[in-house]
Amino acid sequence: MGYIIRDAIAQDMDQVLDLIQELATFENEPDAVEVTTEDLIREGFGNNPLFHCFVAEVDQQIVGIALVYFRFSTWKGRSLHLEDLIVKESMRGTGLGRALYTEVLKYGQSKGVRRVEWVVLDWNKNAIDFYEKSGAKLLKDWYLVQMDQEGVNTFIANL
Repeated sequence: MGYIIRDAIAQDMDQVLDLIQELATFENEPDAVEVTTEDLIREGFGNNPLFHCFVAEVDQQIVGIALVYFRFSTWKGRSLHLEDLIVKESMRGTGLGRALYTEVLKYGQSKGVRRVEWVVLDWNKNAIDFYEKSGAKLLKDWYLVQMDQEGVNTFIANL
């Protein structure tokens, strides 16, 4: 299979958003995506981009992405967070996911991070098996904590 992995450009964001929507559907949350193409372009490109995106391309079609951003750990220092690694369903099992994953780890290494981190759903056995085989550690004694916009607004309103 002939594919290339490259840095995303703003013009890729329509196809990137299509893959984000495909992931949401895979994760049984088809109506959860609120981000728009315009959001992705505004936040990912320009003078102070909030994320970096790699795309995997086959025949000039984007069939996979890995979206990352930097974080700071009070224990480790600079770290890289892998927000999403998405491979189009028809391309799973072709090595494309591994190629994107490798690109993310090489990017983190080149930027001098002390840790690369991400989350995985507990039912995504294929991904969990892949990550464990690669040497990643699953931290099963931690909870992922989030507060959505409505929760933030309610909290602030009740101060």
